[in-house]
Amino acid sequence: MSITRRDVEHIAELSRLALTEEEVSLYTEQLKKILHYVEKLSSVDTRDIEPTTYTIPLQRRRRRDEVSPSLPPEEALKNAPERDKDCFKVPRIIE
Repeated sequence: MSITRRDVEHIAELSRLALTEEEVSLYTEQLKKILHYVEKLSSVDTRDIEPTTYTIPLQRRRRRDEVSPSLPPEEALKNAPERDKDCFKVPRIIE
């Protein structure tokens, strides 16, 4: 599969990017190289290789389930756009 200038211009339009002619040329060449490399990878025989999500085994880190103090209302609400006493005030969405 090859990519054309028109493809790059279309992608830029969908992404709402204003590209110069130099950028279109640059990205066209870069994407051609990337696609060529992916085609090379596709030709590698991977039948005997087990699929993996991660290259190294994951270890779950869990914290102890302990009671800890909560934020005081003043601290929790200090950046709230609107508040009503000790609560966040949000616009009504159900009429």
